[in-house]
Amino acid sequence: MSHVAPAIKDKFESLPIELKDAILRRNVTLNNMQDLIKVLEQIVAEGERV
Repeated sequence: MSHVAPAIKDKFESLPIELKDAILRRNVTLNNMQDLIKVLEQIVAEGERV
């Protein structure tokens, strides 16, 4: 189960619903912006391989 820290919850909530769903499916813990950026970079990298 993914967790989004309150400190970045507003940034996370500003993302498109499809992207939020993709992040939450990864079962990650997002404590800060660096964690969020890392997951977003992984999603982009996977999209480029398709």
